[in-house]
Amino acid sequence: MSSISIGTRSIGAGSPCFVIAEAGVNHNGSPDLAVKLVDAAAEAGADAVKFQTFRADQLASPNAPKAWYQRDTADSGESQLEMLRRLELPREAYRQLRDHAQRQGIVFLSTPFDEGSAALLDELGVPAFKTSSGDLTNLPLLRFIARAGKPMLVSTGMATLEEVCEAIAAIRSEGLETIALLQCTSAYPADPRDANLRVIDVMRQEFGLPVGYSDHTTGLETAIAAVALGACVIEKHLTVSRSLPGPDHAASLDPGAFARLVADVRLVEAALGDGRKVPSERERETATVARKSLVAARDIAAGEKLTPALVAIQRPGNGLPPRMRDHVLGRAVRIDVARGTVFTLEMLA
Repeated sequence: MSSISIGTRSIGAGSPCFVIAEAGVNHNGSPDLAVKLVDAAAEAGADAVKFQTFRADQLASPNAPKAWYQRDTADSGESQLEMLRRLELPREAYRQLRDHAQRQGIVFLSTPFDEGSAALLDELGVPAFKTSSGDLTNLPLLRFIARAGKPMLVSTGMATLEEVCEAIAAIRSEGLETIALLQCTSAYPADPRDANLRVIDVMRQEFGLPVGYSDHTTGLETAIAAVALGACVIEKHLTVSRSLPGPDHAASLDPGAFARLVADVRLVEAALGDGRKVPSERERETATVARKSLVAARDIAAGEKLTPALVAIQRPGNGLPPRMRDHVLGRAVRIDVARGTVFTLEMLA
């Protein structure tokens, strides 16, 4: 399947790259800040804004440790569960965010981390589900989400190709075929040298599915390179300020940088073209000046036969092309031809 649809948008070969602003938990548990993230995503030109939907007590056990980047960017004395409780939005906030996103003309998405959260999002009418890299091996959850029958965007961070294959098989076992994969490096921030963007084409060839890229590097370059390599989805974290406390702000783009990302994505996909080797309209103009024609090397009298000494190859390029040189040699001119005149077939006997 070379493309899937999310709402009215086609994602895959021949379609514009689908840009997702990953708001995630950058609202820091504040519904008001979450609304501002929707606004920032829409103003930056993103196609979708995505949050994370979870119940902290189901997501992490009391003994679950924090990831290294969570220890570095949040209160080192609190547990992962305590941190998640601070970052959990009220259930009713998601309906408000969905409605606000619709008013802003942007697709609302959220990643569910448990079955109850997936059911809530299904009830809210999300047009697709995005699953996290951490749940790629959570086959029961993937099967539960697949039963909703909606397209799935599946992140593949930390995974082997075999684990991706198992995840796809689990989803397809529920009859769902509308799947897109996202290459991802699960580090926050990620080193561009770990991005492994060539896997985008490997997974596209291996599974016959649309493949995008979920980017956790701090710059724009890696995401732009992914688009050049054919990524049909780009997901990038968005924050209103990288200086805010919280686990993901440091690996996020601020609104101005995200707007530049969207603009660069559009420029790169336009630069990719359609793959047909033909001159552009501007090149056609340039060809007249830059290419060469067969030109009279000196004044030539009517009746003279053309010899190599009489035929020069010079600019401009609006006459007989150089490849016709052998075709005109030995033929007589019908009229007097001044030096520097571009030859035409009508001049020749």
